[in-house]
Amino acid sequence: MERTDLRNIAIIAHVDHGKTTLVDAMLKQSNVFRANEHVAERVMDSNDLERERGITILSKNTAVMYKETKINIVDTPGHADFGGEVERVLNMVDGVLLLVDAFEGPMPQTKYVLRKALEQKLKPIVVINKIDRPDQRVEDVVDEVLELFIELEANDEQLDFPVVYATAREGIAKMAMDDASDNLQPLFECIEKTIPAPRGDIDGLLQVMITTLDYDDYVGRIAIGRVVRGRVASGQNVVILNGETETKAKIGKVYIYEGLKRTEVKAAALGDIIAMIGLESVNIGDTVADTENPEALPTIRIDEPTLAMTFAVNTSPFAGREGQFVTSRHIRDRLFREAETNVSLRVTETENADSFEVAGRGELHLSILIETMRREGYELQIGKPQVIYKQINGKRCEPMEFLTIDVPQEFMGAVMESLGTRRADLVNMIELAGYLRMEFIVPARGLIGFRSEFLTNTKGNGIMHHIFHGYVPYKGDIPGRTRGALVAFEDGETTGYGINSIQDRGIMFVVPGQAVYQGMIVGENAREMDMDVNPCKKKHVTNMRASGTDDAVRLTPPRILSLEQALEYINDDEAVEVTPQSIRLRKATLDRHLRGRERKKESQ
Repeated sequence: MERTDLRNIAIIAHVDHGKTTLVDAMLKQSNVFRANEHVAERVMDSNDLERERGITILSKNTAVMYKETKINIVDTPGHADFGGEVERVLNMVDGVLLLVDAFEGPMPQTKYVLRKALEQKLKPIVVINKIDRPDQRVEDVVDEVLELFIELEANDEQLDFPVVYATAREGIAKMAMDDASDNLQPLFECIEKTIPAPRGDIDGLLQVMITTLDYDDYVGRIAIGRVVRGRVASGQNVVILNGETETKAKIGKVYIYEGLKRTEVKAAALGDIIAMIGLESVNIGDTVADTENPEALPTIRIDEPTLAMTFAVNTSPFAGREGQFVTSRHIRDRLFREAETNVSLRVTETENADSFEVAGRGELHLSILIETMRREGYELQIGKPQVIYKQINGKRCEPMEFLTIDVPQEFMGAVMESLGTRRADLVNMIELAGYLRMEFIVPARGLIGFRSEFLTNTKGNGIMHHIFHGYVPYKGDIPGRTRGALVAFEDGETTGYGINSIQDRGIMFVVPGQAVYQGMIVGENAREMDMDVNPCKKKHVTNMRASGTDDAVRLTPPRILSLEQALEYINDDEAVEVTPQSIRLRKATLDRHLRGRERKKESQ
């Protein structure tokens, strides 16, 4: 049977190509909002971090009505670090809108998400967005998209994709560049005509694939998924299938999506995307099935993590001053709760009860988790990011990234030199309207700390994106940070006089009046060795006066590191102390005499 009144689509694209903006326009034009209702921009990005960074982190569900057809829309993240989100939600839909920027064309993440969609045999619609850009090159981009489909071995049906030309910000779509249009109606019609309606046995035994978990303090765990077969009702007894195990449960309430709201319904049927409460033991990838003859659906395969960090209890002298949750029990509970809903994350307990190894898809993936935890009141100590190696055919193999860089031509030399030391191989180079696009295969560990160096080398003019490429045998050593740290050797409060006396040694990370402790990193040394300094030194008051001694102190503005920059900056013997109010760099061993003994042991 086919449900002709329903379509399920996901919007997939590279970062910043306009997915969330397009969903905004679709919601507005389908009268989801009242005429006098104030609507925030990028309304789907409901999370504070998503709004601040202008990125989508979590996939979101919404629904719009076009004539008599309900269109369920899933907005997905564009960053490779959140690829686990994309992979899951593609199990819920029958087709995809592939958004491509009219200037940038297909980018690394476009290729990644399209490959996943084609593997699932989903029907694509290509939307060329931002056609109002003065530097748009629509015809070339359409050719590049076709080449990408052929490269990814799309079948004949998938190659016969319609192309829609759009300006998502203005809410305009058209089927040809010279068509006149002032709304998204051509896009809605194309979705209705192209995307297949859900097919299956509406009267068969129940099967629901759980693809997302949400959590609510009042109702507990919320399971979100698609009804693959049969009907589901509130109060219904079901069996949760997870591999070999079967758990009996009872559905509390069933919700469907209408606009941005979840609406409670008594029952839902084949093809509906639903949310259910009452299933406390359900996990992502489980099948909710009929009690009489439960049948499991194929489980969801997620790409494995490639980067790990140690999350530990904060052991600095300032521990417990700023955070609400500081014990290992608090941190453990929070991390394991996150692992339940964040499928790309792996949390492992270590021999030390106060530290946990957390593995994810990249620095951004893990730094978003750290930032979320600090905003919730957690205090943590984070170790240096480490890539995860694998043994393949008896060889030690490491993860590689496919890196795409767009830079003005004058910065090409600096970028090539920097990546050369990081064992990167240049695989392609093309010229785009004054910019050079260079494509590299580079070890994942070579990209740790590269972003800030890249922005410095290109004076902020460069754009970089990378996605997981695969595992290859170990490529050899990569030099780490070339400069040492300036380390405070006593507790106290920094003074302008103290900072002024050491600022010619390197770049400072602290300002006057800031509390520091022994072993805290207060700056970067201009040389490669660490140096112990005293930024708390006070000027001794005497009766003697000399010309020039009372001149105003001129301090160089310090470098204030963001969380990602701090994680990229540290060495193996250092850590980042993260609290709700502060981000501090520190040595793992705070006492300078002990550090000296450790250095002697290593050199012997």
